Amino acid sequence: MLRRITCVDHIKIDSVSFSSIFQIGDSEQIQAISRALAVQREAEIFFDNEGNFNAYSIFSEAIPFQPADAENVTLSTHNLNPVLKVRNIDIMGASSSSVVHLGNSCNIAMEARVKHIRQLLPRNNNSGEKGI
Repeated sequence: MLRRITCVDHIKIDSVSFSSIFQIGDSEQIQAISRALAVQREAEIFFDNEGNFNAYSIFSEAIPFQPADAENVTLSTHNLNPVLKVRNIDIMGASSSSVVHLGNSCNIAMEARVKHIRQLLPRNNNSGEKGI
């Protein structure tokens, strides 16, 4: 069976970060995991115990996953032209457990978990001004 071949004349990627992958060529398995705490504050107040992923259930909850063998699926493909030809790829960035892959893959598992926290100062109910 012929597999597809990817041919790219030019690729430009400005940034690849935070558990992301840029791969040229075939892969058997790709797995990337990214975890982040995104804190937005009105005042620069920091505490000693910040940054503990275990304090937030979002980072330990199981992700629902359907096993690949749940259904018997018969797949047959016939590639009349096994070459995928691309002239130009221009990517600004790949971030937070993402993949830019030129080639064939068997198994890919990607996971990104982000906890967004907003810490606002108390408000004075009478005038709407910020409290201290």
